[in-house]
Amino acid sequence: MSRLSSSFNKSVGCAAFTFFLLVISVLPALAVENIATYPPLPAGYSSIRVFDNQGRFVGRILTENRYWVSIDRIPVFLQKAVVAVEDSRFYEHGGIDVRGIARAVVKDVVKGRMAEGGSTITQQLVKNKFLSGEKTIDRKIEEARLALEFEKKYTKSQILEMYFNEIYYGNGAWGIAQAARLYFDKNPEELTDGECALLAGVQKAPGRYNPLGKSADVVKRRDVVLKRMVELKMITRRQQQALRDHPPTVTQASQVPYYIAHVRNNLVERFGQQIIEQGCLEVTAALDLNLQKQAEKALRDGVKRISPSLQGALICLDPATGDVLAAVGGVDSAKNSYDRAFVAQRQPGSSIKPFIYAAALEQGVTAGSIWNDTPVAYNQGNGQDWKPLNYGGERYGDLTLRQALAHSNNVVTVKLLDKIGVPYFVNFAGKVGLPLRTQNLSLALGTEEVTLKDLVLAYTPLANGGSRPVPRTIIRVFDRNRGTWTENPPAVTTVLAPATAFVTTQMLKDVLVYGTAKGLKKFSQERPAAGKTGTTNDYRDAWFVGYTPQMVTGIWVGYDKPRPGGKGFTGGGVAAPIWGQFMRSALTGKPARDFVKPDTVVSVSIDPATGFLATPACPTKRDEFYIPGTEPTEFCPKHGGDTVKPSPAVSSPSDADGDEEEGGNERAKDE
Repeated sequence: MSRLSSSFNKSVGCAAFTFFLLVISVLPALAVENIATYPPLPAGYSSIRVFDNQGRFVGRILTENRYWVSIDRIPVFLQKAVVAVEDSRFYEHGGIDVRGIARAVVKDVVKGRMAEGGSTITQQLVKNKFLSGEKTIDRKIEEARLALEFEKKYTKSQILEMYFNEIYYGNGAWGIAQAARLYFDKNPEELTDGECALLAGVQKAPGRYNPLGKSADVVKRRDVVLKRMVELKMITRRQQQALRDHPPTVTQASQVPYYIAHVRNNLVERFGQQIIEQGCLEVTAALDLNLQKQAEKALRDGVKRISPSLQGALICLDPATGDVLAAVGGVDSAKNSYDRAFVAQRQPGSSIKPFIYAAALEQGVTAGSIWNDTPVAYNQGNGQDWKPLNYGGERYGDLTLRQALAHSNNVVTVKLLDKIGVPYFVNFAGKVGLPLRTQNLSLALGTEEVTLKDLVLAYTPLANGGSRPVPRTIIRVFDRNRGTWTENPPAVTTVLAPATAFVTTQMLKDVLVYGTAKGLKKFSQERPAAGKTGTTNDYRDAWFVGYTPQMVTGIWVGYDKPRPGGKGFTGGGVAAPIWGQFMRSALTGKPARDFVKPDTVVSVSIDPATGFLATPACPTKRDEFYIPGTEPTEFCPKHGGDTVKPSPAVSSPSDADGDEEEGGNERAKDE
């Protein structure tokens, strides 16, 4: 009984509204200004197509501007199809189709719900352009008034032209110009009948029926369009069947949206915004599509294994050229397009420490020098002291600088920064591509925010013998209109002494052997690799930047709204495993190469417990690397050094990792 009552009420309401429309049709209509238009679509416009470094298509860059398409550039088939399915009496009514409304009322009553509306094309146009989408009587009255005025002011052809240029086609495409380009990479006049049939069905539900939607839904809606055209004798049944049997190919969506967005930004930076509106370009990107897909999978799988709400980012560079081989700004670009690789800034934690150690090497400090990690208080200048502690509060006592870096020792790093001076380090960091503004010792703990892109770029001189490349996402651009190429060759600058880069790298190898990323020890045994973890306070951000001679890859994992990730949420525990998964697949088929030792590096055998030259009596020995003139010249006094004659340093290659006894306390603690 209640259902019948509800249906009756709806039918009465609809009938009353229909009568009201008849009444207002004789009332004075509201004044309507000329509808706003957009610049006309340039003849021969084409999108910017992007290919990877192997020539594989990866996506397109579309204009953000809306362009106006005159009715003569809109296929007649598309005009007929839209009229058939949206407003079959378009050329007969005066803006409001009373018969259509009455028909809708009957269907609503039969189905017991608001199953069908009676809006004309003109009403849809004025609603999209001037009104909100709320379903109220007031809005419908306003819509009807404007529709009546439009019909008096404009011809049917003009109204249809406005309609095609104003309606939404889904996926950010407003108007037929953007829709034709997005879904078929064509101008409207180039659309086939099959493509027109797909686009004609979109208006009913753009999110569901757009050509990139679920195939079954899109095809079903297209068939409704074709069936209606047959009923109105616009096409024959034979034409209908032919169109159903030969569906059009929808242009592939961009496979790498984060990377495409960065290519677009680079084009604008180099050539200005007008280059996007000009179109007709083919861009060869530095991207390796296979690596990109591997990066996306490694990041997605690694992050989601921890938490579905967690986010991450990955960047992989060729250290020799600066080519951005892969860049992933998040775990799901479809749900969230924010770029955490190039844009987001977070505290890097201990992943900044290698640059403090490299700066110290250039001031004569050595990897084999002995440091003590007893905490020291520093005056902050405000009457308060700052006393940095190691992560977890542990103490190692005396240890070499190499060991301090491997264990990510906070106390030693602060002491080291204090020794070389903050201004010196800030200048040094700027040379390697890491802009810093902080002017206090807290820099040693990675408190200043950086982007993943800048951090990974700063590591490239360590992998590349001291040379820093400019990051490159575009290799060359071809202008299809002019038939000309614009090359973008690599740009590389020497920023570190080769010896500094090499010795720092040898120290960072130990991070993967017994240090904070010792979970990657097996990887480091298969391929020479170096890197550094980073974990910020309260486990908020987890980092790992690691490299081989062929690739530098950085990983960040965290929450968009920073919050603790829980105990164990460290660079070594979270980010390093993702790095390992990606790098294993990325380097498959590539030869294992070691870092080339420059002639300016010498190697001597030392006792790591004292930092002096090893004697035959020293229980532990390791070959350590030095910049010439900084190597020890005296033998270990604890093990009979007074009785051994000094010998010249040797510069032959040696095992940078030392014997297994050297590791000492192998607890992998990150700050």
